[in-house]
Amino acid sequence: MPDFLAAAIQLTSTSKVEANFSAAEEQIELATRRGAELIGLPENFAFLGDDEQRLEIASSLADKCNNFLVTMARRYQVVLLGGGFPVPVGDGQRTLNRSQLVGRDGQILGTYDKIHLFDVDLPEGNTYRESATIVSGEVLPPVVDVPGLCRVGLSICYDVRFPELYRYLIDKGAELLMIPAAFTAFTGKDHWQVLLQARAIENTAYVVAPAQTGSHYGLRNSHGHAMVIDPWGTVLADAGVLQGAAIAPVDRSRVGRIREQMPSLKHRKPDLF
Repeated sequence: MPDFLAAAIQLTSTSKVEANFSAAEEQIELATRRGAELIGLPENFAFLGDDEQRLEIASSLADKCNNFLVTMARRYQVVLLGGGFPVPVGDGQRTLNRSQLVGRDGQILGTYDKIHLFDVDLPEGNTYRESATIVSGEVLPPVVDVPGLCRVGLSICYDVRFPELYRYLIDKGAELLMIPAAFTAFTGKDHWQVLLQARAIENTAYVVAPAQTGSHYGLRNSHGHAMVIDPWGTVLADAGVLQGAAIAPVDRSRVGRIREQMPSLKHRKPDLF
């Protein structure tokens, strides 16, 4: 029997905060009705709009996000990840992008401020400069030993392109990697699933990847396809392109079996690099 069900929620968040919270709660409730015990919300779950507006509301939004996550975790008795929300740094011009894992009792189990910032010029015409208004986190992500579930490593979106971060999480004992994202439609079609499977295979760990999908504002479009992937790299669930959830079983014993069958982590030669 699997240890528990994990859910990667998929949303189309906009600049309308309360509507975003309502949409998120709807998916949380549906996932818990299907038996999910670990639920992840995507990056920017509470707000996905222009930078000016985000900075204006960041202070109040951070408190709202924290209260929302605590309330939802308690109400539905689940372990809940808020995959990324703005937290002011005090200068009125920049924020952190924070992921927060909350236990069933509403206690904060772990937080992580996004380290790798998406500063990219894409061929389809969109330019992204996260570093203009977001401060890179300075603390490595935690691995949280969630009672009754498993050891969970935190990360956010663009981090997925930096495998050394996930090696760090595995070295700290992670069995499941959470990768909440708002992956662009342009890059997502070619890279999203490949990168997620690579992180699962090379680390022989489960990957739970909540996602944004569809059109948010202006030219901002997200790829969708929230996924749960097992340590062999098999996609267990894919949410497609509509709002919803990818839900699949997580079997801790499978992590151990695959790590015995394919002991690549033991075969590393760190002293040579």
